[in-house]
Amino acid sequence: MRKFTEQEQVRRNKLEEMSGVIKTYPERFETNIEIKDARNLEDGTKDVRVAGRIILMRKMGKMSFITIGDILGKIQISVKLDCVGEETYAQFKKYYDLGDFIGVEGEVFTTHTGEKTIRASHIEFLGKALKPLPEKFHGLDDVEAIYRQRYLDLIMNDESKKKFILRSNFIKELRTYLNDLGYIEVETPILNNQASGAMAKPFITHHNAQNIDLYLRIAPETYLKRTIIGGFTKVFEIARCFRNEGMDATHLQDFTMIEGYGAYLNYKDNMKLHQNMLQTIIKNLLGTLTINIDGKEIDLSGEWPVISFRDLLLKYADIDIDEFDTKEKLLSEIEKRNINLDSSEPIEKLGYGNLVDQLYKKVARPHLVNPVFLIQHPISLSPLARANDKNPNITDRYQLVIDGAEIINAYSELVDPREQERRLLEQAKLKNEGDEEAMSMDYDYIEAMEYGMPPISGWGMGIDRVVQLLTDSDNIKDVVLFPLMKPKQ
Repeated sequence: MRKFTEQEQVRRNKLEEMSGVIKTYPERFETNIEIKDARNLEDGTKDVRVAGRIILMRKMGKMSFITIGDILGKIQISVKLDCVGEETYAQFKKYYDLGDFIGVEGEVFTTHTGEKTIRASHIEFLGKALKPLPEKFHGLDDVEAIYRQRYLDLIMNDESKKKFILRSNFIKELRTYLNDLGYIEVETPILNNQASGAMAKPFITHHNAQNIDLYLRIAPETYLKRTIIGGFTKVFEIARCFRNEGMDATHLQDFTMIEGYGAYLNYKDNMKLHQNMLQTIIKNLLGTLTINIDGKEIDLSGEWPVISFRDLLLKYADIDIDEFDTKEKLLSEIEKRNINLDSSEPIEKLGYGNLVDQLYKKVARPHLVNPVFLIQHPISLSPLARANDKNPNITDRYQLVIDGAEIINAYSELVDPREQERRLLEQAKLKNEGDEEAMSMDYDYIEAMEYGMPPISGWGMGIDRVVQLLTDSDNIKDVVLFPLMKPKQ
């Protein structure tokens, strides 16, 4: 038997008592304007119909004031005995609670304190909150409760509402920008026979009907490339992806990313695309290209600098990866310099590319504050990227890094199926030797490539991470509506 608090029991008793008097769960209420727009109406506008949750309430003698709201706005309502009638007003005072839903019809006016208000001529009960809302002046401030009960966070905290509205608008602007450039949005599978598309440890699941093990999508990359093989020239997907790796303030195991691919382009074309795309979208959303992150002012305007992996590691670790060009040499030098890498896997099991990447993340990435394009990644770190024509040990690839966060990863894509097969075989060997982030052989993808591919440049961007950046959020969970949490029991 469930136990209820005293307040919960009072509300349940009210609901029982109301049942014979008021329709407690009505089918609908016809509105004619959104709450946020009602605030802009001129005084004297009549027959305004809005609905929302009661978030503030002051019950008085013959006139009461409530504030109703939704995710986009709130507005004050005056409920007066002379306007709604004695019976309705008595029911309002007796049965309505903070958190309940209400429909209102009335006339707009402005109070002597300057508050835009609707004078209700008709009110309608639309739904009972059986649990009381958190106390308004303290709101919801327990971090775990915020993530577990995001609905309460959205009701109580205006800053959270703003973050998720910005997230929605960012995605809308992103789609508009790419659609205007002729990109076509597509969908690719979440369940895959191969864990492919990125170097990451996959989630494994089982398909009962076909009795086969499958992988949750790491990235949509190889399927989006299949669309290019099939004749698309510009495609993108906003994709839910899953990587069974460590969790921290900037990483989640399930996350939302966008990937895009353009035929006949190279990575330098996409550099120009992404600088303009982000500058355009951020200016549209925020009205400025200067953002503040953790007390730092970051300027997103102008041309963003380009720097190589090698130059960064020379600058911050005094290690030349052209000289320490094997796993054994580099590992020995890292140990000699007492650099402790933050790898979730034993570093002796990492391949050369992943070892370079872990070194960069430890010693260099924290120093990158303003936007920078990081280029010339080791080829073993980029098994799906095109080798550079002048130096086959590096790839035509870049990452956009802002405030130490990797925002975009982009390649000139590898389109030679023979070279792709060779690299995936090498990745499979690393996987067998214990590198859990190495990729598996994918002959289905190799077969698709063998039907011919044009020059391609592709890219991926973590939407959660960009929104975290733009909202100056401490934790990536702050911009994910319902992050995964351990069960309480």
